[in-house]
Amino acid sequence: MQEMKISSKQRANLRAMAQMLEPVVYIGKDGITDNLLSQVVGALEARELIKCSVQQSCGVNAGEACDMLCNLTHAQGISVLGRKFVLYRRSSQDQKIFF
Repeated sequence: MQEMKISSKQRANLRAMAQMLEPVVYIGKDGITDNLLSQVVGALEARELIKCSVQQSCGVNAGEACDMLCNLTHAQGISVLGRKFVLYRRSSQDQKIFF
């Protein structure tokens, strides 16, 4: 899968869109498991833009979790703030966000 380059203006628009989102993926004490990974891939395919939350009991911080999930899912990290982060990946089936 070819990785898309996002400009700073596009990133700012995605960040603004993500402000209204509630987290759909919660990373708990087990960290990033195969089940969590399939949940993230499914959510990205359905929504393209998702917000994730790292629980206090997790062994990794939000920045590390964001980097790991970006590498594993070929997504773009949009923002990391506190224990929450936002991921974007264009859907291969039904694109919803157009630049």
